Amino acid sequence: MNCIIVDDEPLARAEMQSLINEVSKIDILGSFSNAPAAMEFLKTKETDLIFLDIEMPSVTGLEFAALLPKETLVIFTTAYSQYALKSYELDAVDYLLKPIEKKRLEKAINKAVLYKDLLSKDTVKNTVESNTADFLFIKADRRYYKIHFSDIKFIEGLKDYVVIHTRTQKLITAMNLKTIHQKIPANKFLRVSKSYVVNIDYIDSFDNHNIYIEDSEIPLGEVYKSDFFIRYSGNSLNPES
Repeated sequence: MNCIIVDDEPLARAEMQSLINEVSKIDILGSFSNAPAAMEFLKTKETDLIFLDIEMPSVTGLEFAALLPKETLVIFTTAYSQYALKSYELDAVDYLLKPIEKKRLEKAINKAVLYKDLLSKDTVKNTVESNTADFLFIKADRRYYKIHFSDIKFIEGLKDYVVIHTRTQKLITAMNLKTIHQKIPANKFLRVSKSYVVNIDYIDSFDNHNIYIEDSEIPLGEVYKSDFFIRYSGNSLNPES
């Protein structure tokens, strides 16, 4: 895997490059102070992953991300937590809050490596063929695989696909989140943001901004909060009230 860094602050770019080299072996192809310069680079050099700051002059990181080809993965880096939900709406792999911790960066890179591997294989041709009251059938490599709903922890939208996170594996299928949500039990699976559906049986905890399932932090979208609090807790519970 290779990457580039886009951040208008020279010190931030240098620190990010140093951290990446400490926690991974991905190849850093370049470092850019603005989105237009990075876009020119991408015209001639295929890039797997972009570490992208959000608050930049001229073209923001969010605006830049919306222009990127679907094959390019993005990890947002910013000092402003209020952009988290918006970043996931743009199918970002992850969102890192400055100052960035090594372990958190390593986790984000590992996730990007995994998703690149999933997207590059024939697994993107996987399709949900049918469903019953208890499981889905996913067609892959000319075989049908049974995925029990009770084994699905959550489902994540990723560009033109969804990633099904089960207790034992991650499966990618060519389907949008709305469609697959219609094929799974509504009493067990809740849409909690534009990019996530969760199995309520696996929720460990939650606050006013995130849902936590094991080591996964799932953003809770503003338009989904009221329904989540009512349906999951049985009332309009708000952790910050």
